[in-house]
Amino acid sequence: MSQTVLKVEGMSCNHCKMAVEKALKAVSGVENAQVNLDKKEVVVTGTADRDKLAKAIEDAGYTVVK
Repeated sequence: MSQTVLKVEGMSCNHCKMAVEKALKAVSGVENAQVNLDKKEVVVTGTADRDKLAKAIEDAGYTVVK
């Protein structure tokens, strides 16, 4: 199992945090997703690839910083 760290713009509150975590946990292969609002990043544990994770975040209305 691996960890992927993604920088995400547009998250500012607990609602944002919950929306991003929910979107990521719906992706096949994701074991866990944890948002850190202060660092503007999310740490994802599992086997899903980065492109699928980024698409889920962007579909939820947030921007992944490349």
